[in-house]
Amino acid sequence: MKKRLIILVLLLVSVHAAAQSGLSNLIRKVGTRLDSMAVKGLDRRYIDAPTRPWQIIVKGNMNQSIVSMNTSGNIDGISYSAKPYLKTRPSQYVGLWAGYRGYGIGYTVNVGGDKGGYFTLGATGGAYGINLRIHSFEEHSPNFNLNSDFIEEEYKDEWGEVQLTNPIKVRNVIADGYYLFNGKRFSYAAAYDQSVLQKRSAGSLMAGAMYYYGSIDYASPTNGDLIYLMQGLGRVKLWQASAGVGYAYNWVPTRGLLVNAMVMPVLTFVNKIKAYGYATNVEELINDPKTQNDKELSNDEWDEWFYGNLRIAPMGDETFNSGMTVNFNARLSLTYNFDRFFINAYGQFNNMRYRHDSSHGHLNEWFVNTAIGLRL
Repeated sequence: MKKRLIILVLLLVSVHAAAQSGLSNLIRKVGTRLDSMAVKGLDRRYIDAPTRPWQIIVKGNMNQSIVSMNTSGNIDGISYSAKPYLKTRPSQYVGLWAGYRGYGIGYTVNVGGDKGGYFTLGATGGAYGINLRIHSFEEHSPNFNLNSDFIEEEYKDEWGEVQLTNPIKVRNVIADGYYLFNGKRFSYAAAYDQSVLQKRSAGSLMAGAMYYYGSIDYASPTNGDLIYLMQGLGRVKLWQASAGVGYAYNWVPTRGLLVNAMVMPVLTFVNKIKAYGYATNVEELINDPKTQNDKELSNDEWDEWFYGNLRIAPMGDETFNSGMTVNFNARLSLTYNFDRFFINAYGQFNNMRYRHDSSHGHLNEWFVNTAIGLRL
C-alpha cells in the first residue's frame, strides 16, 4: 500500500510538472508570436518595439456630449421655434489596464459628471485600428430656448435651464476603423496604446469608416409640454454610416516625445432617422378654466395640477432618410516615453448632423484620455 501511494504521488507530481512546463511553453510561444507581430514588416529606423513588453497603465477619461434639436411651427397661427439643447456635465472615469504588447484587459469606473455609463474597446495593429465607444446617460436639466411672439417679453429671460421630472435619455454608439497607407513608417499604436515606439517623424494617408447609432428619448407624460412644443416628437433614433480619407502625422521633435494629429472628413451615405410621434392633451389643459382664471390656483398648485394631468399617447413612427452629409473626426495625442515609464494624453472630437423638414439637429461629442504607464 505504501509503495502504491508513493507511486501515485510521484505520478501526480510529474503530471503537474508536465502541465506547468506545457503552459510555460505555450505562454512563451504566444509571447514570441506577439513580439514578432509588433514589428513585422516595419521599417525599424522609424518604428521599434520596447524591450519590456508588459504594460500596467492607470487611465483617466473625461467626456462630454452636446445634443441640439431644432424645430419650428405655429400655434393658433403664431409662429415659434423650439431648441432643446442638452449639454452634459463633463463626466470623469478612472481605470486600470494591464497587457502584453498592447493586448490586455482593463476596468473603468465613473467618479463624477453625468453618472452615465461609458464603455470602450479598441484594437490597434501596424496598419489598421478598430475602436468602439458606448456612452449612455440621462439629463434632468437641459437648456431650453424658446422664441415666439406669444411669450411676453418680460418672461423670455426665464427660459433657459429646465428641470424635468423625467429625464431625457441619451445613448450613443460610435464604432470606427481605419487603414494606414504608410504602415511601415507611421504607427498609430505608438500614439494611442504605446505598444511600439515611433523613432522618427512620419505621416500617412488613411482610409476610414464609421458607424453611429444615437437614441434620444423624452417620451413620458410629464414631458408632454416639451413634446407639444416639439410638434409631437418624443423620441428619435439615428443611424449613420460614413467613409472618408484623412491624414495623420507623428511628429518626433526630440527623443521620447511624440505628437500625433489626425483629421478625417467623412461622407455620410447612410443617414436614417426614425421619429416617434405622440399626441398630448396640452391644448385641452391650456384651455381649461383653471388655466384661464390665474387667480384660482397658486403657481405651485397650478404646476401640480397641470403636470399631474398631462397625458401622452403614441401616434406611430416614421422612418426616413435624411440624405448625404459631411461630418468629420479629429484626434490629437501627446506622448512622452521615459526608460520604463510613459505618459500620454489624447482627445477626439466627433460631429454628427441630421435634418428632416422643419426639424434638424446635431450631436457633438468629445473625450480626453490620460494615462500613466509602467513597462515590465
